[in-house]
Amino acid sequence: MAKRWRIHSHDPERIAALSRAADISPIVASLLLCRGISDPRVAQQFLTPKLSALHDPERLPGCTQAAERIHAAIASGRRIVVYGDYDVDGMTGTALLHRCIALLGGDVGYYVPHRIDEGYGLNDEAIEALARRKTDVLVTVDCGITSVEEAAVAARCGLELIITDHHNLDDRLPEAAAVVHPRLPGGAYPFGHLSGAGVAFKLAWAICQQASQAKRVGQRMRNFLLEATGLAALGTVADMVPLVDENRSLVIHGLKSLAARSIPGIAALARVAKLDGKPELTSEDIAFAIGPRLNAAGRLGQAQLAVELLVTQKPERAAELAEYLEKLNADRQTLERRIMLAANKQAKTLFDPVGDPALVLDGSDWNPGVIGIVAGRLVEKHHRPVVLIAWDKFDARPGLGSARSVPGFNLYDALAACREHLVGFGGHAAAAGLRIERGHLDAFRQAFCDYVAAEITEDQRQAELRIDAESPLAAFTLQTVRQIEELAPFGQGNPRPLLCTSGVRLAEPPRPIGTGGHHLSLQLAQHDVQLRAVAFGGGDRADELVGLDGPIEVAFRPVINTFRGRQNVELHLVDWKKSEE
Repeated sequence: MAKRWRIHSHDPERIAALSRAADISPIVASLLLCRGISDPRVAQQFLTPKLSALHDPERLPGCTQAAERIHAAIASGRRIVVYGDYDVDGMTGTALLHRCIALLGGDVGYYVPHRIDEGYGLNDEAIEALARRKTDVLVTVDCGITSVEEAAVAARCGLELIITDHHNLDDRLPEAAAVVHPRLPGGAYPFGHLSGAGVAFKLAWAICQQASQAKRVGQRMRNFLLEATGLAALGTVADMVPLVDENRSLVIHGLKSLAARSIPGIAALARVAKLDGKPELTSEDIAFAIGPRLNAAGRLGQAQLAVELLVTQKPERAAELAEYLEKLNADRQTLERRIMLAANKQAKTLFDPVGDPALVLDGSDWNPGVIGIVAGRLVEKHHRPVVLIAWDKFDARPGLGSARSVPGFNLYDALAACREHLVGFGGHAAAAGLRIERGHLDAFRQAFCDYVAAEITEDQRQAELRIDAESPLAAFTLQTVRQIEELAPFGQGNPRPLLCTSGVRLAEPPRPIGTGGHHLSLQLAQHDVQLRAVAFGGGDRADELVGLDGPIEVAFRPVINTFRGRQNVELHLVDWKKSEE
């Protein structure tokens, strides 16, 4: 689907003023202005955030009460189990709290539900099983805020339940000994967009303060908290929460911590991902290399092993687990390609790209752990909200669905409006999960599409590229791109700058690269400048690109590619079209 290009307009006087006042290059100043930052003080805070700027955990609603209870449980030798979600955010937060409690001498274990057999969040069977195993205190990570019935089960089993979460709240909160959430009603936490791992980090910090009986913790606990910023950074980037405010501080300092205080499991993952030669990991390394390998374990029902990888102190065991996760990730990629082919085929039959406001597809041989990735790919292709549902082959349990949305359209609200057709649902505005009985599919599809048709705007129906600036290829020297890198870490809320230029020609035919020719390698020429470009996921558009007769316009993100110690500027191609000139 054709994308609308919206190029940011620039005022040279404002750029020059910010450049002088903040003592930064005009390039950085112009990109900060694109992000709505015009105050020199705010610009400096954005570029050099301090770890000391993190908000004190006592300001986080419920955090002090939870820390007091966990510290008391540690002191009395009661059994504590950390119950986490099966995505990277949940795994890293679970590992973080487990390591904290173990450091302080607590009797602690962890539990992560099987994605397919148990589904998301707390479930009655797991609670009852943990109670039979003499668990005294159950601490959730990245889940539990909507588990009203399950909280009642925990109470009946005699468990002290502490909930830590960051997901959307329902009308009714679960009954628990403590509930930690940045957007809790009645709270006044300054930043409501922490990840689940970010909330777990704040709780670990508060537990360490309880153990120290002071705001300033002892050296051993301080070293642990600095190491824990690395796990918090992993969860924050992988969960795609906005990389602004204290999330930005956590990620910047967490990435430094991963380099200086290498956790055996992360070091092993970096080796299998061929990142061990880099002096420091980036947010993009986490998003596209480390995160997917951890996520593969959760998607294929092996999340417990991923948490073990993050808590083990044994390099040999870490290497063994990392190799296994590498294999799981390859399996996940194979499943993803297979489901994508089937979903595309089904979409051609069911979906009218002009008239239909949304896409709801289903399959009986689809792996429920992988359909969320495919749903995201279909959103990119059709720019409509997409729901994919995987049925149990024997209809022994409800179908599991994953939904993804377009920017600006609230998916959680859409599912809430269709709740009468669902067994359950949860998630965010942009991504959500659901459970549904097969007999309710048609009614749900109709209700969901009707809601989307009524609420989605025309602007949301068309994909839009927000382009920071237009500039010739000759401008992208190593010095220029290094200045652009000053805005890192890049991710949700702070994407890598997107630029464009026109009058570009292909210096040679595009060349397929990657598994199955999924990507394209190109040589772009403009006047006397030639740069290599890569179109990730663009393998099926090679003929279209060659068919554009004459010069083209390209939208791209400039990066520095390091190969065998040599650095070159490379363009990551996002979109292209025939030049209007």
